[in-house]
Amino acid sequence: MLNLTTSTKVSTNLSLLDIYHISNAKFKLKFKDKFVCFSPERFIKIENNQIFTYPMKGTIDASIKDAKEKILDNKKELAEHTMAVDLLRNDLNMVSKDVKLEKFRYISKLETDTKILYQVSSKISGNLGQNWQNRVGDILDTLLPAGSISGTPKKMSIKLIEEIEEHSRDWFSGVFGYFDGVSLDSAVMIRYMQKDGDDFIYKSGGGITISSDIDSEYNEMKDKVYIPK
Repeated sequence: MLNLTTSTKVSTNLSLLDIYHISNAKFKLKFKDKFVCFSPERFIKIENNQIFTYPMKGTIDASIKDAKEKILDNKKELAEHTMAVDLLRNDLNMVSKDVKLEKFRYISKLETDTKILYQVSSKISGNLGQNWQNRVGDILDTLLPAGSISGTPKKMSIKLIEEIEEHSRDWFSGVFGYFDGVSLDSAVMIRYMQKDGDDFIYKSGGGITISSDIDSEYNEMKDKVYIPK
């Protein structure tokens, strides 16, 4: 599985600050007058010595008849999601013990300015033990970049992304969050719009597998270009 992304020029009368304020995303960030991110995807969460990650792979327009059943029954989507889960489970094994897949392929709803989307996620956990705060930098360094926006195997995926993608991701597909010395929470920087002079550039993408259909992948990429609600 390889996650490929592209840049799309968009027109809006809203400012980055406007977009930040109207978004009801779980995670959002505005950085100066450079970019805004309104992400639905958590990277990692750490609390009570437990680490959690929630790979998100699979997006479908909720208005499609039997949308939930179609995305859950789609073999390509299943394969892509399974590969992401296996990758992140392996990542957590490098920093924690007793790694478990707690929930596999559940659906959440996301409202945009023009439609409702369904997205498929899973939940994975591991035990960090006490005093993990002393190695929080090593934990993040080991887990980055996020598997959901790179691919598997990760090193080869990153090499291919550098060779194939015709744009710079910049801050897009990085991570952001907070650490207060007791717990940590963070998100993947997807649903991302940046300012380029007087223009707005939206960056989006999706996972590619051997079973991918080019039209479906293109439509998924377009579905992810939206003003938040």
